[in-house]
Amino acid sequence: MIDITYEVLERNNLQDAYIRPLLICSPNMSLTKGKESDLLIAAWDWTSFLGTKPLRVTVSPFARPNPNAFNVRAKVGGHYVNSIMASQEAKDRGFDDALLLDNYRNVAEAPGANIFFEKDGVLYTPPTGNILPGITRATVFELCEELNIKVVEKKFLPEELKSADGAFYCGTAVEVLGLESIDDVPFKKQFDDTIGKQIQTAYADLVREKMVIKSFAEAI
Repeated sequence: MIDITYEVLERNNLQDAYIRPLLICSPNMSLTKGKESDLLIAAWDWTSFLGTKPLRVTVSPFARPNPNAFNVRAKVGGHYVNSIMASQEAKDRGFDDALLLDNYRNVAEAPGANIFFEKDGVLYTPPTGNILPGITRATVFELCEELNIKVVEKKFLPEELKSADGAFYCGTAVEVLGLESIDDVPFKKQFDDTIGKQIQTAYADLVREKMVIKSFAEAI
């Protein structure tokens, strides 16, 4: 799949692109398991999914699907109907994006991203169970280990999130993007002064293979 992906990029002369692999089942109207599947890998130029400025988000009236009803750990196309409804409702009310809770009112995730918040130098994020454990989320964990930043997985309510120093969304499309406020309650710190900003910079450098080369004078 990696080799095919590079071929897709090369054939389309793409250097910085969004890559979407899809497994498509054979036509099936009998509600039974598909007998075969096809692989499709698409890639296209993509500017910032939600822009580059910190987001104003709101708690959505739409909840994250019950994990007993769906395999919420899987990245399934049909799950995004829930995300679309939440995102559109938030934007209709003048916000940049939504924040979904689980059935117990704990914070789960954004319509298309995971969430982290900062408090007293520690990052917190919802545990697996009601979220999609995204690839970018896993990369944030790796970056935090390299940067010696403590990360704690725990359940938390919106009220705790609103008292945080800062927060950010992360995902393949959004990459790492800061939050300005939740329901118009601003975070205590400007995003540029948070751990999230460090993660944002480190992530951008990683995925774009940015090389930092010291000058001869710096080296000696």
